[in-house]
Amino acid sequence: MDKKMETSKRSHTCGEIRENFIGKKVVLSGWVQKRRDLGGLIFIDLRDRSGVVQLVFGKEINEQAFEKASTIRNEYVINIKGTVTGRQPEQVNEKLKTGHIEIMGDELEILSKAETPPIYIENESKVSENIRLKYRYLDLRKPKMLNKLMIRHRATKIVRDFLDANGFLEIETPILTKPTPEGARDYLVPSRVQKGKFFALPQSPQLFKQILMVAGMDRYFQIVKCFRDEDLRADRQPEFTQIDMEMSFVNEEDIIKLNEELISKVFEEILGITIPNPIERMTYQEAMERFGSDKPDLRFALELKDLTEIVNQSDFKVFSTTVKNGGHVRAINAKEGGKKFSRREIDALGEFVKTYKAKGLAWINITEEGIKSPIAKFLSDIELNNIVKQMDAEVGDLILIVADKPQIVYDALGQLRLELAKKLQLNRDNQYKFLWVTEFPLLEFDEEEKRFVAKHHPFTSPMEEDIPMLETSPENVRARAYDLVLNGVELGGGSIRIHDSQLQEKMFGVLGFSTEQAWEQFGFLLEAFKYGTPPHGGIAFGLDRLIMLLTNTDNIRDVIAFPKTQNHSCLMTEAPTIAEKDRMEELGIGIEKTRNKDE
Repeated sequence: MDKKMETSKRSHTCGEIRENFIGKKVVLSGWVQKRRDLGGLIFIDLRDRSGVVQLVFGKEINEQAFEKASTIRNEYVINIKGTVTGRQPEQVNEKLKTGHIEIMGDELEILSKAETPPIYIENESKVSENIRLKYRYLDLRKPKMLNKLMIRHRATKIVRDFLDANGFLEIETPILTKPTPEGARDYLVPSRVQKGKFFALPQSPQLFKQILMVAGMDRYFQIVKCFRDEDLRADRQPEFTQIDMEMSFVNEEDIIKLNEELISKVFEEILGITIPNPIERMTYQEAMERFGSDKPDLRFALELKDLTEIVNQSDFKVFSTTVKNGGHVRAINAKEGGKKFSRREIDALGEFVKTYKAKGLAWINITEEGIKSPIAKFLSDIELNNIVKQMDAEVGDLILIVADKPQIVYDALGQLRLELAKKLQLNRDNQYKFLWVTEFPLLEFDEEEKRFVAKHHPFTSPMEEDIPMLETSPENVRARAYDLVLNGVELGGGSIRIHDSQLQEKMFGVLGFSTEQAWEQFGFLLEAFKYGTPPHGGIAFGLDRLIMLLTNTDNIRDVIAFPKTQNHSCLMTEAPTIAEKDRMEELGIGIEKTRNKDE
């Protein structure tokens, strides 16, 4: 019986072997990435987390190891002992960091056999995302997936080290907590001990981090899981990770300055990119008027222009009636990229804006022969000339116009702007355009509930000069809030919080909470505020979104080890599942059958 090799440790990892190892004995462990049998020689590419190295087994080197090597297949886990040798110049593989050496195998042990994998362990393998998620442990073996998780690890370490150096304490907050109305739907967890009562999984640590400021912690941070039971899209997950922080005795400038330093450090150490500080700032109102979005992508122009005053008396009733009813008329000049749009393409853009509730899309084409547009006959020469002037239009340009309620105009043109960037194939690669968006509205009116709701959350402080308007014109009150945006993605946001209990109660009143309702929902916070509350504020970054941008992917599932699908499922574990009847009874829960509409 063959004597087994000692596998409790390895001398080195695969990716660290270099020319300075030539002549040395090494012990390596890993997965077989590829095996090539050339008769008297067998070549094996051995892979572990650090990289790939080539092994050589030959009858003349060690016949027993050679025979064993002839039986292995891809993804077998093996342990080998061998001597590092230099490759012949014509056999050097410059694509590998270990491409100047190979290892002559003296001993080999098969630690684990593998069936043929359902997916190829290659970066460029074409396989559906559902299969990738079902066999996630295989998908994660791909170098590009491993690299994303390594970048995630490095980024979180940089954040921790930076915040520690700046006086922050890392403090954990509860996962089982009280359901509170913070904007999204809570995940509920039934209590076995107190039947009929429920915990909620936290949407964020918002209330607890404010209480930590009351407790005198001064500077808190946490890299924390958050949970929101909401419909998913490409950059959302039901459970996600925040870089969460809060600071006492600070204002907006303190928080912004510190976080500019933090983000600059992350991008410099991960990507070698220097971010110019201070980062550009723009008010919410300016961002909406220029880009139709509170998270504008500044890597290209295509700015919105206001035509409202030009067409407010127009014979084109779509425009003049919209203005009369308090709406806006705004437009984009699709001039970048030099593309000529066909009538079919323009019609498709009209259908595109309808998905954002716009009633339609008017257009004006500037040609060598003059203006071509189905609405030109309804506009005077003065109006047309003023539109062309306002839009800085030249021959070859296409002006695209939406007339509607202000928010619909912003949404439709903001999304059209992004769609045009794709159609015009504007080069946005390797550009990082950061922006602070400030002075958000404190409140927005919910048409369904017929009341004002918090734009961010109920604890955001209004700007001091706007506090008198809370009771007279709440829609005009600005918040002491700020978002950091990168390339059209909201990296994170925060605000200065309300620390005065009377102002907080007034805020709850504007939101439609009675004093009793406010105390029922947030009583533990309001109670804490009675005992000396420092001025405080904070910010939270979406770690998953940050890693998406650092790794140049647009799919949030690529940067999470074990993500959920769009219907909140884990294809690998098959969660969620049906709970056992005995367990449900123990919790005091029954499942009511959903009835059909016809029943």
